[in-house]
Amino acid sequence: MSHKPSPLNPRMRDTARKPRHDMTGPERALWHLLRARRLDGLKFRRQHPVGPFVADFCCEEMKLIVALDGRTHIGTGESDDQRTDILGKLGYRVVRFTNDDVIESPEAVARTILRECGRLK
Repeated sequence: MSHKPSPLNPRMRDTARKPRHDMTGPERALWHLLRARRLDGLKFRRQHPVGPFVADFCCEEMKLIVALDGRTHIGTGESDDQRTDILGKLGYRVVRFTNDDVIESPEAVARTILRECGRLK
């Protein structure tokens, strides 16, 4: 028996789709690492609806959300913490990186993601 995902609210679907076409440089760089199962065969989706939020990058298999925090996240620590708490209650772990992390040290970002997925010690 196949599992059908619950239907998405059309507004949430549109909210998730728009940023897929307007990616920043750091988002493109991180997507280059994650797309097409390039990172140890893990399947990531970008701008993926999870609960009431749209995750930057999500690996459903590992229940891992990779959040990329750019300039718009400065001073939003409390709301980020609330989002992380809600996502945790939905069974997801969240790992956050800054734009600078991705640009300056993509290898370290990849290692951290692999470690979070239990693929690296």
